[in-house]
Amino acid sequence: MTSIPFDTLKFVETLEIAGIDREQAKAISVAVRDSHEVVDVATKRDLDDLRKDMTAQLADLRKEMNARIDKLSLQLTVRLGSLLIVALSVMTAIIKL
Repeated sequence: MTSIPFDTLKFVETLEIAGIDREQAKAISVAVRDSHEVVDVATKRDLDDLRKDMTAQLADLRKEMNARIDKLSLQLTVRLGSLLIVALSVMTAIIKL
């Protein structure tokens, strides 16, 4: 995740203009900066990267599933053909008896 930019000097100056003394303004600024470092916030870029990654993974999954379905379809066709040949052979043997 990306860190959030925080201008401590501008923050301190804003607090001083509001009437807070410089040392208190610095302490508040440090506290706010530290709280931002602890928080793990997702940015629009993070979410966009995640979306692209998930889209790529989904596309790979679709390819893999289509390949598996094609393989199973071929196996089913071969088994059904084999079963048909065996059934016809048995019918032919029964008719000749």
